[in-house]
Amino acid sequence: MLDKLAEINGRFEKLTDELAQPDVVQDQERYRKLSQEHSSIQEIVECYRSFLEIQKEIDDNRDLAGSKEEDPEICEMAEQEIPQLTQQLNELEKQIQLLLIPKDPDDSRNIIIEIRAGTGGDEAALFARDLFQMYAHYAEDRKWRIQLLNESKNDLGGFKEITFSIEGKDVFSHLKFEGGVHRVQRVPKTETQGRIHTSAATVAVLPEVEDVEIELNPGDLRIDVYRSSGPGGQSVNTTDSAVRITHTPTGLVVICQNEKSQLKNKAQALKVLRARLYEKELEAQQSATAEKRRGMVGSGDRSERIRTYNFPQGRLTDHRINLTLYKLEDIMLGKLEQVIDPLLSHHQAELLKAS
Repeated sequence: MLDKLAEINGRFEKLTDELAQPDVVQDQERYRKLSQEHSSIQEIVECYRSFLEIQKEIDDNRDLAGSKEEDPEICEMAEQEIPQLTQQLNELEKQIQLLLIPKDPDDSRNIIIEIRAGTGGDEAALFARDLFQMYAHYAEDRKWRIQLLNESKNDLGGFKEITFSIEGKDVFSHLKFEGGVHRVQRVPKTETQGRIHTSAATVAVLPEVEDVEIELNPGDLRIDVYRSSGPGGQSVNTTDSAVRITHTPTGLVVICQNEKSQLKNKAQALKVLRARLYEKELEAQQSATAEKRRGMVGSGDRSERIRTYNFPQGRLTDHRINLTLYKLEDIMLGKLEQVIDPLLSHHQAELLKAS
C-alpha cells in the first residue's frame, strides 16, 4: 500500500508543478483536466503525508522511550504517547484504504431521475409525488439545483410520471442506489373504511452525460411537437412547445414539455435521451460482470424492490441491507442521509472485500 501511495504522491507533485506552468494555464481544456486529477487525489496525498508523519513520530517515541541517556520522566511520557499515536495511525490506514477503492467514474456527474407510478392507481401516483418531494427536499438541503423536465399528473395532483434533473457536487454518488421499486403501505385518502393499501412507484437514476460521450445520429431521431397538457389532458399552452423524441434504433421515447420554449424542451429531451442510452450501455457492460456485482447494493435493475415505506408504523425498510428505521416522517422530509449513508458504507465494505 505504501508503494502505491508513494506513486500517487509523486504524481500529485508533478501535477502541482504542471498546473503552475504558464502554457498549461493558457490551455483551458488541459488545465481543467489536470486540475480535476489533482483534486481527485489530493485527499489521498494529505492522508498519506499525515500517515508518514505519525509513523515517524511513533518511531521517534520508541527510540526515546528505549534510551538510557534521556531523563526517565521524558522516556515515560514518550512511551505513554505511543498507543494514542498508533490508534491515529490505524484510523488513517482505514481511511486510506477507502480512498484507494476505485471510484465509480460516474460519481461526480449530475443526474436525471425518472419516477413512475406503478401498481396502485391514484394512490401510486400520489406516492410518486411524495418521492419527488422527498428527493427535492434532500437536494435543497445540499444546495443542489433541481430542474423539472417533464410531468404527467392525475386529477388528484399525483404524478403518473415525472422527470427532473439534479445538479451539484457528486450528486450521482449520493443517489445512485435509489433506482428500483419503492413500495408504500398506508391508508389512501380515497379509502373510506380505513384499510391499508399497498402501492408502488419505480425510480430510475440516470447519470447525465455530455453531448460528445453519446453521439446521436439525426437520422435515428423522430421528433414530434405538440401542445403541452396538464392534469386530465387539458391544454396549458397555446403553442406547440412540447417535444417528443423517438430513438428509432432502440425504440426509446422521451417527452419534455415543462419549458415554454420548444427549443429548450428539445434540448432537455436530448439530454434525457443521452442519459438513457448511456444507461443501456452500462447495463450491457455490467451484465458481462454480473458475478462481481453480486453482494453489492442491489443490481441497479429498476424492477428490483428495494424499499418499503410503512406509514401506519412510521417505518422504512431497505431490503438490500436489511435496514429498518422508525423515522419515516423525517425521511420523507428529505432527511435521506439516514438511509443513504448506511448504503454507501455497505457498498464500500463490499468493495474492500472484493479488493
